[in-house]
Amino acid sequence: MNISISLASKKTRHAVLKPSSNPPIIFTPGEKIRDQTGFMRGHGTYVSAGSLKATVAGVEQNINKLVTVSPLRCRYNGEIGDVVIARVTELVHKRWKVDINARLDAVLLLTSIQLPGGELRRRGMEDEQSMRSYLSEGDLISAEVHSVFADGSLSLHMRSLKYGKLGQGVLVKVQSNLIKRSKNHFHNLSAGVSVILGNNGYIWIEPTNDNKDPVGFEVDLQQVVDIGDRQTISRVRNVVLALSYYKMLIYDTSIQYALEESNKYTVSDLLTAEACYDIVNLTRHRLQAMDE
Repeated sequence: MNISISLASKKTRHAVLKPSSNPPIIFTPGEKIRDQTGFMRGHGTYVSAGSLKATVAGVEQNINKLVTVSPLRCRYNGEIGDVVIARVTELVHKRWKVDINARLDAVLLLTSIQLPGGELRRRGMEDEQSMRSYLSEGDLISAEVHSVFADGSLSLHMRSLKYGKLGQGVLVKVQSNLIKRSKNHFHNLSAGVSVILGNNGYIWIEPTNDNKDPVGFEVDLQQVVDIGDRQTISRVRNVVLALSYYKMLIYDTSIQYALEESNKYTVSDLLTAEACYDIVNLTRHRLQAMDE
């Protein structure tokens, strides 16, 4: 029986790249990157017979003489200050365990949340007994990475008014390395919806709140979202998935440009390969023209 195994470099989608552009070289595990002479071994590499070789499928990155290989796909590795979207999975002693698309679940301590009304005091037994009234299993939250433990797990906090429990909206999951790091991950789009770009690859799309009320824990899940808002949310979702499919960086400008280019298609047409290719191609040209 013949078995055909394709290299990762043969599987990448370069359809929307300009012919004159140079796509990055993708190394497969065990492939030689360069001679070790004069270079230091970093993450994703090992030394064999005087050469640096890759341990994962990815692209080479150099920092002075340090050579690393960034994998094409990997679990989220959090850093302090990252904005994340998380789902509560369990309540334990004075803390919540939450899924953040990482190797290990993160924890949210009872002392790391802001009590309703912004009250500042020590958390007592009554607060511990009322934890499920704040957040229960299955709830979605926005939070910030507060610290990183020795085993790589993360501790979150929600002490700012912009963080809290999420209500009516849509959760989209993409690769975490496609989310562009920036100072602000909360954006109001011109179409009338808001997006939270979690560094962990979770993107939250919801109708824009005109009341400017803090998020907190009071969320009305019975509120009816207008059909127009639902269609706009669906359009933004499909646009984000199109950008993710073609491995483009996802940030406020790329989403806004792709959303503008998608206006000539209906929401259902955005699910077709032709529409996705056209939107992403036009978005890429606009982004390149802005950088020039």
